Amino acid sequence: MKILVLGGYGVFGARLARLLVADGHEVCVAGRNLEAARSCAADLGCRAIRLDRAGSLDALATYEVVVDAAGPFHAYGDDPYRLAHAAIAAGVHYLDLSDNADFCAGISALDTEAQDAGVCVLSGLSSVPALSSAAVHDLAGDAVPVVIDTAILPGNRAPRGLSVMQSILSQAGRPMPVWSGSRWERAFGWSKPARFTLPGGLVRQAWQIEVPDQRLFPAHFGAQTVRFRAGLELAVMRYGLALFAGLRRVVPIPVNRPVVQVFKVLADLLAPFGSGRGGMSVSVTTRHEHRSWSLLAEDGDGPFIPAVAARALLRRSDLPVGAGPAIKAITLAEAEAAMTDLRVVTERSVAPTSPIFPRVLGPDFDALPEAVKETHLTLGTSRWAGRCEVQRGAGVWPHLLCAIFRFPTATPDIEVDVIKTVTSRGETWLRRFGSSTFRSHLSVGPEGMREKFGPFMFSIGLEVRDGELHYPVTAGRVGPIHLPHRLLPVSIAREFVAEGKFHFDVKILAPVTKQLLVRYRGYLAAEAPGDPRRP
Repeated sequence: MKILVLGGYGVFGARLARLLVADGHEVCVAGRNLEAARSCAADLGCRAIRLDRAGSLDALATYEVVVDAAGPFHAYGDDPYRLAHAAIAAGVHYLDLSDNADFCAGISALDTEAQDAGVCVLSGLSSVPALSSAAVHDLAGDAVPVVIDTAILPGNRAPRGLSVMQSILSQAGRPMPVWSGSRWERAFGWSKPARFTLPGGLVRQAWQIEVPDQRLFPAHFGAQTVRFRAGLELAVMRYGLALFAGLRRVVPIPVNRPVVQVFKVLADLLAPFGSGRGGMSVSVTTRHEHRSWSLLAEDGDGPFIPAVAARALLRRSDLPVGAGPAIKAITLAEAEAAMTDLRVVTERSVAPTSPIFPRVLGPDFDALPEAVKETHLTLGTSRWAGRCEVQRGAGVWPHLLCAIFRFPTATPDIEVDVIKTVTSRGETWLRRFGSSTFRSHLSVGPEGMREKFGPFMFSIGLEVRDGELHYPVTAGRVGPIHLPHRLLPVSIAREFVAEGKFHFDVKILAPVTKQLLVRYRGYLAAEAPGDPRRP
């Protein structure tokens, strides 16, 4: 094929051009800097031309495919699809390597135009969403994924393009929509770090940013939770960017060319440190299994990964007609075949899901009613809503403890919501009584279930009696200091089914005096899911 690669001398464009030349395509490297284009083309043994996306695009008609590898796609102005429109008008297939959610999703508006012209128009033919969706589709099989979790983890010595840096910096500290527990929530760019394991046991940390996956995967795959993170190998860069993100949540620091250049200089100073090893992790959690696919690229070959999806698609004899984001545009087998001449290893794993309550209770968990069991089978985020009554104990001591633990105020009837989120250590429960909230963290220890409120950690002797789940407190500590028995609160808490509904009755007595501290009782039901198409 005759292929024009716009931005073909950039970090990813040059690598795509190299792969396409190796596959026997007739490639032309293009961009605004003719000297840079010619230098790259001379190295690859292909042609070069000067082409400005904002200028004349008449040259497109002499090619079969144009690939936009330039970016940054979020900064394409008032006519972001000018190149795509020109390609369709010229009867040329259009592909791009965009990782911008709005740009990638918006290209579907060109579908009728592309269908009429009989051409392929795909956005996001890169690591996301093309490669990530291929992995999700392969891992899920016939199952509907509950949680989709993806991370891209480059090595520090990998080259950094200004477009990619501008894209990440522009998101830092800015709000973004995330699909969590079948609801759209607001999160912030470069937040909520998590760790991922790549082939060979290499562990890297990544932080939440926005890519097309979070916007498109909920409706396409039917998942309840979709997460994406990106990493930086060096801690000083990760936490430095986290500091910048925190500042931007308070002060609207602009991300313009001078700001990006400053970060580029700082990043280049740290370039000799770390490694060139990078990778990608995609996992799918179904009702019963956690399935993952990961890759590790050795020194120098990591930057080829964003070009693999386009290479795989262009190995086909026919391209799909129509316009849209590159979800499942290729198969995972095609992607892996397109990496065989790279220093890349891939790895798969499958493990049963292991929610903390069945783990602690063992066979006794099966003796619980279905409505109780369902509330304790959270795999990502689950949401429960209902109503309850709240009582508070009288006296200075109960009032002081209720204030410390942020227990709700007394009321005969109030709306209650509980959001349960799986973490690397267990589950976080956020309880909301009207406008009042309090949070606790549950995990599994050698003695069984633990529940943590700030510095306070309590051991819970979970037990099933007569089809009800009871939560007695058996031990506790403040930090490393163990509490004597008389300083423990008394928990008379149970979960049960009445009138076909899940009910709870939680009564806590104060340490020492054993006065009523708080009692809240009511019912919960699963919240209705939101619309995954509308963040």
